[in-house]
Amino acid sequence: MRNAVLLAVLAAAGFSSAALAEGLTVGVSWSNFQEERWKTDEAAIKAALDAAGATYVSADAQASSAKQLSDIEALLAQGVDALIVLGMDTAAVVPGVQAAADAGVPVIAYDRLIEDNRAFYLTFDNVEVGRMQAAAVLAAAPKGRYVMIKGSNTDPNADFLRGGQQEVLQAAIDAGDITIVGEAYTDGWKPENAQKNMEQILTETSNGVDAVVASNDGTAGGAIAALTAQGMVVPVSGQDGDHAALNRVAAGTQTVSVWKDARDLGKAAGEIAVALAGGTAPDAITGAVKFTTPGGNEMNAMFLKPVPITKDNLALVVDGGWITKEALCQGVTAGPAPCN
Repeated sequence: MRNAVLLAVLAAAGFSSAALAEGLTVGVSWSNFQEERWKTDEAAIKAALDAAGATYVSADAQASSAKQLSDIEALLAQGVDALIVLGMDTAAVVPGVQAAADAGVPVIAYDRLIEDNRAFYLTFDNVEVGRMQAAAVLAAAPKGRYVMIKGSNTDPNADFLRGGQQEVLQAAIDAGDITIVGEAYTDGWKPENAQKNMEQILTETSNGVDAVVASNDGTAGGAIAALTAQGMVVPVSGQDGDHAALNRVAAGTQTVSVWKDARDLGKAAGEIAVALAGGTAPDAITGAVKFTTPGGNEMNAMFLKPVPITKDNLALVVDGGWITKEALCQGVTAGPAPCN
């Protein structure tokens, strides 16, 4: 897939060789570097830019929306030819898109939606991720009391995921098979905040919880910590394919991690950034589709396909070079393949 995307983007941009991208600089504004996966994304972006002969520069907003706007201004002042933005607060970052537009610099809204049709939206299908999370948990716990641990309320992905989850769970809710006994957003997607939310819900329900639909691996880890403290093991979902989460899947404490191969997303971002910087129109990027945002904006977008990883297909992440067998199976003595 990654090679196919590269060839398609280079063809769309009219590049006959990497040398044609020499002299281009692509700036990346990261919301923060706390989560494991962003380092993987960065390495893939750098590799794609290196292959195209473009230069990488970046800034880390350190979870500050105000700093992110300053970072974007600084990157634009450095003369970047394209900008990739992982928004900390995707509404607060809109003035940064305006500044880039004023400077004639194309913007990629990376992984998280920015409500501005001047940006190119690149992500995985997050509604489908939510469906996959809920489906895996529902298969493991077709009846019972559910908790929904959501993402950050400043990230539109949190509601995209929650919408997909509800699509899958609605029939079971209507049938009275499951009941949602607790639900909370997780400030900043931080595991410690997810743990606090889960602890509060366990207290309020007297540990009356049979399943947890958590929206990423970090929040899953926080929820599992709270459950473990009470001696509880219930089905729990996540996403991102974090190594710790995949180890939990092997150990049986997490049911699913929906794998969004950050290498694919990062590589696509680098390639699209080079194409846009080279003058390719956003709607001319091969694979681009029209997407209508919750705010009613029509954007050019590309959605990559996620893969749910459960105990039944753990070999995929090992065979794909995402994680070593040793890391996957650490502390697991009688788990599913390949840890058996």
